[in-house]
Amino acid sequence: MIVIRDTNLLKGKRLVTTIGFFEGVHLGHRFLINELKEVAKTKGLPSAVITFPEHPRAVLHSDYQPKLLNSFEEKLEQLATTGIDYCIVLDFTVELSRLTAQEFISSILAEKLHVAALLIGYDHRFGHDRKDGFEQYVIYGAVCGMEVIKASPYDEGRTAVSSSEIRKLLTDGDVEDAARLLTYPYQLRGTIVNGYKVGRKLGFPTANIQVDEPFKIVPGIGVYAVWVYLKGEKYKGMLYIGDRPTLQNGDNITLEVNILDFSGDIYNNEITVAFIYYVRGDVKFNSLEELIEQLGHDRETVDRLLTECNTPPAPSQEGKEIPSDIPFFRL
Repeated sequence: MIVIRDTNLLKGKRLVTTIGFFEGVHLGHRFLINELKEVAKTKGLPSAVITFPEHPRAVLHSDYQPKLLNSFEEKLEQLATTGIDYCIVLDFTVELSRLTAQEFISSILAEKLHVAALLIGYDHRFGHDRKDGFEQYVIYGAVCGMEVIKASPYDEGRTAVSSSEIRKLLTDGDVEDAARLLTYPYQLRGTIVNGYKVGRKLGFPTANIQVDEPFKIVPGIGVYAVWVYLKGEKYKGMLYIGDRPTLQNGDNITLEVNILDFSGDIYNNEITVAFIYYVRGDVKFNSLEELIEQLGHDRETVDRLLTECNTPPAPSQEGKEIPSDIPFFRL
């Protein structure tokens, strides 16, 4: 996949495209992109998705804090796994949001991006105030020599998929179902920072993680079996999210992972954790001895679960429907 940020590089090309924020790049998005590739193959033209580096609502409302399934870099990595030819990165601006659908099709898609055919996602509307629908898009496209095609709905005879549903699953700790809808284990990337070092005293040293993307969803409180990617190696990990009620450390939520069969100084290193299983919820124990005993059981459970499961591919080192109150796009 070639990432295009300078649209001048598209001169002389004709593309078959679809457009969206592609939050999570989930099953529904992949269904649409597979159809896009088939249309492009039939026409003998390259396939391309058009997406945005920032959430459109965040651009229009400075106080909006999106709850993301991917950082922008992670989204590009996942889009690259779909087999499309190009990913066109279009900056979403206030000026862009004011364009009508007809203006967007003619001045952006046709003139600037050289779109020969546009595959419209099911129930997808765009343009200022989203006044027009598919029938109008077809007319506007025809004027520019662009074919506008309605995509097949994903949920015919299937379970409907949405980024909102995936976010809910993660918040509830259901990382297995979230991975099924995403088509890959949910991941968090960050930097290992100094913590309280209490885990080391208990016999379970942990790496405290500061997540790189501040708007990414953090799964619900509890203990998880995760794969840990650190310094080019993969390890089993027992990850905890919570406020450590037994230790009475206040309300601050921490994200820390005990890396099985590992020792060493890893502060300030980059780390990625892939959530595979939810193990248990948070518990306030009556004593440190009870906590230590439970952590031993948890580590045995994590070791067994990760040994039995299929090992996911390592993350690369190199898609959310936008809510309906955004004045330009609705996916």
